[in-house]
Amino acid sequence: MIFRLRKKGLLIDILVRLPAKSLVRFLCTCKSWSDLISSSSFVSTHLNRNVAKHEHVYLLCLHHPNFECVVDPDDPYLEEEVQWSLFPNETFEECSKLNHPLGSTEHYGIYGSSNGLVCISDEILNFDSPIHIWNPSVRKLRTLPISTNIIKFSHVALQFGFHPGVNDYKAVRMMRTNKDALAVEVYSLRTDSWKMIEAIPPWLKCAWQHYKGTFFNGVAYHIIEKGPIFSIMSFDSGSEEFEEFIAPDAICRPSEVCIDVYKDQICLLFGFYRCEEMGMDKIDLWVLQEKRWKQLCPFIYPWGFCYRITGISIDNELLMGRRDFLKGVADLYLCKYESKQVLETGIKLGIMTYGEIEFLFSFTYMESLVLLN
Repeated sequence: MIFRLRKKGLLIDILVRLPAKSLVRFLCTCKSWSDLISSSSFVSTHLNRNVAKHEHVYLLCLHHPNFECVVDPDDPYLEEEVQWSLFPNETFEECSKLNHPLGSTEHYGIYGSSNGLVCISDEILNFDSPIHIWNPSVRKLRTLPISTNIIKFSHVALQFGFHPGVNDYKAVRMMRTNKDALAVEVYSLRTDSWKMIEAIPPWLKCAWQHYKGTFFNGVAYHIIEKGPIFSIMSFDSGSEEFEEFIAPDAICRPSEVCIDVYKDQICLLFGFYRCEEMGMDKIDLWVLQEKRWKQLCPFIYPWGFCYRITGISIDNELLMGRRDFLKGVADLYLCKYESKQVLETGIKLGIMTYGEIEFLFSFTYMESLVLLN
């Protein structure tokens, strides 16, 4: 009996180190292995190890495959195809193309990545856009139920992530009409249902557009605009409470702001003002500490590189796209904020335009077996 337990413990110690795709193949080895790998305890152990050691981590990017030239002066309507793909953190060589799991040839958007799950929907969100939670590593998909809300909303924002306090995956959808009627809905993966939030604070009835948001520790964050004032709205998907944080005075253009997580703190990155140092440019950073914004030292780089922040990696590296105006793409760089080291990845990001706002998309993706059991 003791020998069998030791043997099983050794097997778990070996299997838990493997990537999710390899473990999925082992499901067909025998019933005992299938039961072990698909058990909730093994799924949790595998995920916790990846999180603790930052193993099986990738960059998830919307990029140009087989890039040659996107802009043709003789044909202004010519555009190179873009697609979502995974790139290992070590080599940055494309290892997996993420075609739509339902076979659709339409472009889709990713609205959050957490513990191996990604939330996907239409590239331009509508009130009736289908929403899916997908684990591309194990090829499992959950299509969210259709909301019972019958109002047609003109502006929709969507965020997704894990709430450790309630041990559940949540999607938060904010919707607004042209007359500032507002609705907020929360989806729970555990109950597979939507809930309409009834109590909307008066200050939230304001303008917001396709500004990027983020999701951290169960809280959705979004940039909102109230006349000349810009704020960060937070919504806890567990307690269902709203908070407002007035943005620093220096932030004058929300389209130039990136909101993400740096060292477990909500961080604002703003690349608008010129650097006082000759021949250099800068990106200003603030982190939210005890409900106040604390400004950090700016990230300074040579002028003329035309960097645009896309986010922050799991290793707290700045993900920055260097815009190439002639070719119509952006080269992705990883920048170590503290050491100021800059690493070129060779990944050509697609530039997506919504109205007058341009977006670059790159996220951290970590393999997991979540949704397997």
